[in-house]
Order: sequence, then structure tokens, then C-alpha cells
Amino acid sequence: MSSHVYEPTNARAEESSLSFTILWSPLPPITWLIPFIGHMGIATSRGVACDFQGPYSVGERGRMAFGKPTRVLRVDISSLPGGAEQWDRAVSEANSEYRTRMHNICCDNCHSHVAYALNSMEISAYGIRNWDMVKLCFLVFFKGRFLGVGGFVAQFLPFSLLVVIIVLVKTI
Repeated sequence: MSSHVYEPTNARAEESSLSFTILWSPLPPITWLIPFIGHMGIATSRGVACDFQGPYSVGERGRMAFGKPTRVLRVDISSLPGGAEQWDRAVSEANSEYRTRMHNICCDNCHSHVAYALNSMEISAYGIRNWDMVKLCFLVFFKGRFLGVGGFVAQFLPFSLLVVIIVLVKTI
């Protein structure tokens, strides 16, 4: 598993753009087959990516397990009584908790880590109050914005090529 740091040309702009966001990156080869499934993390108020990377392992230094985030979903914290401090406290609590957990790709994974943080801060956003991995998956798929054209290509090109190959093989 490789680790990459998301390093934009302007670090200050990058931090502000990732602050209070849910992060997403492709998870090859799963994303190639099912484009709405990928790796998820959550950024602190300073824009530092945190993600559940595997059994008993949480990255919290801006390095996501499967590369740079390609999509983000900003969460409005204006209704959060403790503001940025409450956000960061909940992310830190989720990080600590997930350092004690075994990773299970289907039931207790990176999406669960993000849901745990959001439930800990008791935030309501996008009409959701009780967060879980399925809600997060589809919320980011339909509402998340791409950080660039490369992210769109990484998410959809392999699946599109696979569909074209299957169609061509069926017509032969």
C-alpha cells in the first residue's frame, strides 16, 4: 500500500480548500469495477487528511493510503456549537478509536471511521444526522466535487473501458 501526500502548488490554499471536508480517492481495482466505491478520509480544520488505512492504523499527517484525494465534500460547520474545536476533537477521537480496530472491508472500514467522527461531533449536514458508511458513499458520489479532471478520469475511465470491451465482445 503506497502513501502519498497531497501537496498542491500553494499549500495555504490547499489547506483551506480541504478544511472541514470528507475526502475520497479511488481504490483500485474495486473502483475500476464499481465506480462509487473508493477510499475515504476526513480533513481537520487545518485541512490535514486523516484516514483509516488498515488494521490498527490511522493516517493523520495528510497522507491518504491510496493516493491523493480526488474528490471532496465540504461540511458546513456553522451549526456545530463547538465549531472547529469540536470538529477537530471528534476527528481526533475517531482516529484514536480506529487505532484499536481491525479493518474489515465490508463492515468496519475507512467510511466507518469518517461516520464515527461525524456522529461524535453530532453534526447534521445534507439532511443526515445519523451517519453510516452507505450514506457517506452515496453522498460523496453524488455531491462531492472533483479536485481536477484527473480525479474524474481515475474514477470513471477504467470502468468505461471495461464496459466498452464487454459491449464489443458481446457484439462479435
